[in-house]
Amino acid sequence: MIEKVYIPPIKIQGIKTKLVKLISQAVSLQDQAVWYEPFMGSGVVGLNLAPKYAVFADANPYVIALYNEIKSGQINSYIVREFLEKEGGLLKEKDEKHYYYIRDRFNEQHNPLDFLFLNRSCFNGMIRFNKNYKFNVPYGHKPERFSKAYVTKIVNQVKRLETIFPQNDWQFKCQSFEETIREASERDFIYCDPPYIGRHVDYYDSWDEEHEILLRDELYASGAKFILSTWDENKYRKNEYIDSVWKDCYKLNQEHFYHVGAREKNRGSMLEALLMNYEPLTAQDQKKVEYEQLSFVLPGMKQVGSMCNLQMEE
Repeated sequence: MIEKVYIPPIKIQGIKTKLVKLISQAVSLQDQAVWYEPFMGSGVVGLNLAPKYAVFADANPYVIALYNEIKSGQINSYIVREFLEKEGGLLKEKDEKHYYYIRDRFNEQHNPLDFLFLNRSCFNGMIRFNKNYKFNVPYGHKPERFSKAYVTKIVNQVKRLETIFPQNDWQFKCQSFEETIREASERDFIYCDPPYIGRHVDYYDSWDEEHEILLRDELYASGAKFILSTWDENKYRKNEYIDSVWKDCYKLNQEHFYHVGAREKNRGSMLEALLMNYEPLTAQDQKKVEYEQLSFVLPGMKQVGSMCNLQMEE
């Protein structure tokens, strides 16, 4: 079991830090199996589980470029420290003028270090691009953002990757989720964290019912075991697609406070769901899980209450 969850260098909206331990308990990975993430994002799940073989993919070329350059050694912890100390000092001196200078430079040159700087100094850690694929998130208005302690924190995150990359056979690919899933064989494992359908989120790609159904069809066609992260419900409404598109899946729930989007009304208690095409935990194992507000629901059953009370649907 994972004792400590490590945060990766990239910060994103909807990062699954608080779900990593739960996901690790639900994963069933065979020997020699390849771990696939078609929606890498920050990569927090796979980078913590650290399987021997993995393919991390994303439609965002800049996320993939950063990880590939760390993997190849073109970017290392020393380079990151030097860069962030220099640019952070200029941000403290020039404030938003320097932020927008870096943003313009990134949109012209696509330097992964500029992307890292923007990701850590933009508003609310969002990753968002316009129709011309230009990064357009405004400044976070924290001129002293890159304090010595904060830079060291990011440097240590890169340092950990430098330690684990040589131990594993990992690939980072910029490609569609369909391409990634189609690479998987029946013995492999797929973890998906797609944009949350039915909620306002600041992703650079749009996501709708057509995408959700295509994702489901591709996952089942692969023959591989899979887990998909999504939202289940909050105090306002429920995710209707769980009972339609994903009705044949097993489900694990965990409730926690979750930041989604920039608006205050989109922040609050959220019941998260892990959907999978296999039974993840035995009844005995389930009792050992230490998370509050956790439940396990089988296909054909519905959740009653916040814990493991189940009743058959009529």
